[in-house]
Amino acid sequence: MFFTLTHEQIRFQYGSNRWQYNFNEIAELGLLKKKKTYLLENSVFISVTALAYYCMVFSNLSELYYIGPTLLAYTVLIILRFHNDIEFEYYVIVRDIYKKETKVKINSQDRPVIGKQIDQYLNLNFDRLLQQTNHNL
Repeated sequence: MFFTLTHEQIRFQYGSNRWQYNFNEIAELGLLKKKKTYLLENSVFISVTALAYYCMVFSNLSELYYIGPTLLAYTVLIILRFHNDIEFEYYVIVRDIYKKETKVKINSQDRPVIGKQIDQYLNLNFDRLLQQTNHNL
């Protein structure tokens, strides 16, 4: 269990990240989904391509010695790009009433379990707010 819900508090523990809030302190709790960026791989690809075109157009390498290293670099880049099939990164994000934001990166395998626990928190908080509203009337 990543979340521990009590009547007054919610506790989160994921790896070495731990936090604890009262129900009244949490303004927003949810999952954030970010698409992974491949800035390093894309910039190296552009650099290798530019270097290959430079060797092809502006050098006297008529025996095409630059093609072997270029193909090797493309092979390594393709392996790095498509080795990991996870396309998204997931975060648990908590914003409290003091404008403090806590963001914890989670594994994609843990996302469904954590999503269900966040739903349980939201249902419990909704029921709590309904009870307070009915009690005040």
